[in-house]
Amino acid sequence: MPYFARRTLTLLSSIVAIVTFNFLLFHIIPGDPIRLIARSQHLTADEIAKLHHEYGLDGSLFSQYLTYVKNLLHGDLGFSFTYQEPVIDIVKRTVGNTVLLLTTSTLIVVIAGILIGVFAGSRHGKRSDSSTVIAALVAWSLPTFWVGMLLVFTFGVWIGGLPISGITTPHAIYDNIFQKWQDIGMHLILPTLTLAIVDIAFFVIISRTSLIEVMSEDYMLTARGKGLTRRTIVWGHGFRNALLPVLTASVLYISALVGGAIQVEVVYSWPGMGLLTYNSVLSRDYPVLEACFLITAVAVLVANFATDLLYHKLDPRVGVQR
Repeated sequence: MPYFARRTLTLLSSIVAIVTFNFLLFHIIPGDPIRLIARSQHLTADEIAKLHHEYGLDGSLFSQYLTYVKNLLHGDLGFSFTYQEPVIDIVKRTVGNTVLLLTTSTLIVVIAGILIGVFAGSRHGKRSDSSTVIAALVAWSLPTFWVGMLLVFTFGVWIGGLPISGITTPHAIYDNIFQKWQDIGMHLILPTLTLAIVDIAFFVIISRTSLIEVMSEDYMLTARGKGLTRRTIVWGHGFRNALLPVLTASVLYISALVGGAIQVEVVYSWPGMGLLTYNSVLSRDYPVLEACFLITAVAVLVANFATDLLYHKLDPRVGVQR
């Protein structure tokens, strides 16, 4: 079977497994969200039974699963218990904010991490290499939420000058779209910086280690024997061949980034999927939680699928059946 077909089949089967697990996870855990609504609104037993029927929670587990899958195929993610509106509308308002935050931070983390890692790897064994590794390990050990709160205190209480909450200034009036994006950019600085401080170390270590391994290969010794300059050897030969492990690390980073994004969005009240997930956990809004978990899981699977195809393109030996 061709490599693309095998990877596509794996992707589809994984999505089916994720959908099933996602449904079971929120239907077998203790707690009834309807009871929470009833307790806050002092509903009668008949009214509670009516709500169970309206939200489709009065049928068997299997019938609820079939309804859930059918609704998913029609783009229906359910109805929120807390917000009292379709979940798809809530997701549309928040997913773009999360994509903006993660895209900005990922570009900074990947580019800066690779450059610093290559710098350290090309000076293997020297003081600058050791200092870079120590700084990276210290940054990697810092809790994301702690770094966020430290920056909030620094720029919100001590120095000032940068917004510490939300995505725009409340009740702000903009003369044009550029002013609005400037305001969003100012609010984006601290959340992005928080993710970058912690996560950049990951790519520094991976890039450094990969380059050191590549520099010890025979063809690199040949390049030195030809009299090529150090810059040509590192950037012209070493850097390009050291990118494959970094590419794999990028996918792993996407998976790990989800947890960091939730912490950052909560600390800075950034109105994205992370903050939505956190609030939904507190209110036991199961339809919203199901949607958040499903979207996140599918995004990671698709990223892995795309990386597998790109890896196979860069190195055709990958995925060859023997």
